[in-house]
Amino acid sequence: MQDYISLAAKNGITLDDEGPCQFCGALTTGGIHECIEIFSLGFQVIQYANPDNHLHRFMSVDAHTLQHPEIHGRWNNHFHLTRQHLIFRYNVQWTYQLSPRLSDYLNRYKADKSDEFLTPPKIMERGSITTTHIKSQSKNSADCRKWIENWGKEVYQAWDQHHDLVDAIAQGFLAGNQRSIPYRK
Repeated sequence: MQDYISLAAKNGITLDDEGPCQFCGALTTGGIHECIEIFSLGFQVIQYANPDNHLHRFMSVDAHTLQHPEIHGRWNNHFHLTRQHLIFRYNVQWTYQLSPRLSDYLNRYKADKSDEFLTPPKIMERGSITTTHIKSQSKNSADCRKWIENWGKEVYQAWDQHHDLVDAIAQGFLAGNQRSIPYRK
């Protein structure tokens, strides 16, 4: 698996080592690298090991990935936007068991769609909430969950030009997994 620096280079992107994050605008001093570090360390006020917080872990992964598509493989956009769509539009209570199923479904889906590409929204127009907002504004676990959910929703809305496409993917995925999909209330 390639690291984000190699993927950026492959995509012709020079990564900034200083200042705010060049993709999401997070108020960092170490550029994208600090933004990724904040995200990778997690937000200390929320315990992702707690099953009650798993959904918010998925929301944060999707939001961060879709705010920084230049440092990920192109089919990642399909996966993360489809998962957001399933969570926000269909109220799926996402679980760790569902991720490999969605990945397998996307592998079959993309077999005859080698030219399909989800064009990202413009840089800095992929949701205004960033890692630094969540880190600085979350005073407790409940705050953090709310911030993460709002972050996910903002990023999801920023990618609205692709909602119809991922809806078709989501419906196919749901049809093939009807009996094993948990829903939120």
